[in-house]
Amino acid sequence: MSDTLVETPVPVEPARKRRNWAKIAGVAALLVVLVFFPVITGTEVAYLKAGQYVLIGVVGAVGLTLLVGQAGQLSLAHPFFLLVGAVSYAVLAGDAGESGDLVGLGLPPLVAMIGAVAICALVGLAFAPVSGRLRGIYLGVASLSLVFLGLYLGQSLDMLSGGTSSGRPPPTFEVFGFRFANTEPAPTIMGVAIQKQQRLWYLFLVIAIGSYLLARGAVRSRVGRAWRAVRDNEAAATAMGVRVWWSKAQAFTVSSAFAGMAGVLTALWLDLVKPDENEFIGTYSITVAIGYLAMVLIGGLGSIPGAVAGAVVVNGLPQLLTLGATEFGWFASAGAGGLSPVLVSAFVYGAAIVLVVLFEPGGLAAIGRRLTSRQGDRR
Repeated sequence: MSDTLVETPVPVEPARKRRNWAKIAGVAALLVVLVFFPVITGTEVAYLKAGQYVLIGVVGAVGLTLLVGQAGQLSLAHPFFLLVGAVSYAVLAGDAGESGDLVGLGLPPLVAMIGAVAICALVGLAFAPVSGRLRGIYLGVASLSLVFLGLYLGQSLDMLSGGTSSGRPPPTFEVFGFRFANTEPAPTIMGVAIQKQQRLWYLFLVIAIGSYLLARGAVRSRVGRAWRAVRDNEAAATAMGVRVWWSKAQAFTVSSAFAGMAGVLTALWLDLVKPDENEFIGTYSITVAIGYLAMVLIGGLGSIPGAVAGAVVVNGLPQLLTLGATEFGWFASAGAGGLSPVLVSAFVYGAAIVLVVLFEPGGLAAIGRRLTSRQGDRR
């Protein structure tokens, strides 16, 4: 019998498991910050408004990355569905106004929100004969025509949109008697009164998280696998029994519903439904279409977390720079022809798109995966 001691190998915890725990801790910390963000900002409503705008971008970008990244269908129609969602909510939940020149059904706001999303989904489905048969730049140009259609309808149908001169106010959102408006007395959290903007923050946060979870579920489902099969090779997808036409139409419909929800949130954020006066500048313009496409490109095509990161960059940066210009005097010479927050933001995310295309096609999502994998290897 040998006297040599044989060391029993100590089981090593897989790096992936350690990374998962770190990821869970990071997500939990982020959720805590988001939940207490109204408390952190206190009475600084401008920061809450900036955060709300980012959450609107998250909802819209998540829907667009399903279409562009997962299904491989280029679309520039997001502003159109934003407008349809906003107007539908105002019509379904609104009234006829003092002069009676507006159409309003007076439905409960929650029902109106769901109805607005459903209307956008149906409009997206109605576009199926086009979205189901086109792809690439051809679908992009065809979808861009919807932005011009929305501009025309918004300007023409004053009884629905309120027109470009004054627009129409969206009804105050309400759930089971709880109004998302200023009330007296107001509930408080750690001494901070939870008034309209704080309540809207929590509403937007819940909807953004719900949109994220729904998108993740769709990606992992049979429907998501069909989208990716069509994106990668239509002939192979057909051979596997995937109905290519229906999968494309389905992806466009789902993306339209997400955009419609973002449109409802936009109406609540602005406290106004007002169609643009031209197609290049405004809340529902071509510029917004480019912005949403930038979100999914910067974040990484098809990546749900990447879409969130892209929304933070594209929608958050202009808000941050505007706050800096207001509170700290940045861009003081903008009125004399100098740089403005919007212009600087466009330069930044435009440069980000070029860098992503040249050096990291996977976007911020790929960079994040690379960094986490390196940390795991070091452990």
